[in-house]
Amino acid sequence: MILAGGLSTRLYPLTKTVPKPLVPVLGEPNAAHVIRYLKKYGFTEIATNVFYHKEAVRAALGDGSRFGVRLSYLDEPALTGSAGAVKMMERFFRDADPFVVIGCDDLTDLPLDALLDIHRERKAIATIGLVERDDVSEYGVVVLDERGKIVGFQEKPAPGTEMSRLVNTGVYVFSPAIFERIPTGEVYDFGKQVFPALQRDGAAFYGFEARGAYWCDIGTPGEYRRATDDLLTGAFAIPDVHPRGNVWIGSRTAIADDASVAGPSVIGDGVIVESGARIEHSIIWQDAVVERGAVVRDSIVGSAYRVPAGARLENAIVANDEA
Repeated sequence: MILAGGLSTRLYPLTKTVPKPLVPVLGEPNAAHVIRYLKKYGFTEIATNVFYHKEAVRAALGDGSRFGVRLSYLDEPALTGSAGAVKMMERFFRDADPFVVIGCDDLTDLPLDALLDIHRERKAIATIGLVERDDVSEYGVVVLDERGKIVGFQEKPAPGTEMSRLVNTGVYVFSPAIFERIPTGEVYDFGKQVFPALQRDGAAFYGFEARGAYWCDIGTPGEYRRATDDLLTGAFAIPDVHPRGNVWIGSRTAIADDASVAGPSVIGDGVIVESGARIEHSIIWQDAVVERGAVVRDSIVGSAYRVPAGARLENAIVANDEA
């Protein structure tokens, strides 16, 4: 299951009109990258919850056939939390032991096969994919014992107070017994309620350290830009997506001969860059217009936004409030 129902307020104003699963990464919704990642490991039955701009999500992802999977939707009348949404799909998972849950804002090559193997070997009720970070102050930190069992959590510890450098990726494997831990009809969250209870009860709850794996949660502007830069500079690669040097240019774009684009930058589908405009180290979403002589540097420009002629954007995030 791909968790995709949230409002993605951390990316406002970009996500005022674009729901979180459709945030573009090199011209494709990140949810599409997640689906392809799951398909790579043999997952062809995938569910996702939708709430915010849900019709746009359905229109973009369809029934999953273009990815070679079957995609089922949970229409949430109200947000029920990460665990609450999975609980509502309990019947979908009736024959799945174990099953995977992942966020629509995850960009990763974490080896799912190895994560599943560890989960099965240890007869776990839940196993979390973990990666190591030098600076963990913006992440949820997980503490393991010598057997890999989870014995503690820290949320965004101040530098120097961290008990571990392993962070929660939001890539989870569960056994069906997890449903006994999630009440029906309540707003319930894995990180806030389910996982602390598993740890407190000494349940078979493990972490899998994915050494050398790439992971980024694109749900904040800083991490979204980091992931984009990593893709453009070759630090990470997505299958079938090939930047031209450190610039990615979508289809139907129109860039004036005397305009300039310096990487690492992304120019989305249908973007117009007018005469004399300059773009440096920026991400321009689909159908935006950068008018004559405008300068966009170290910035993100949202879908269908018009950067006025002669304007200078630097370290800015701009987007339309309404479609």
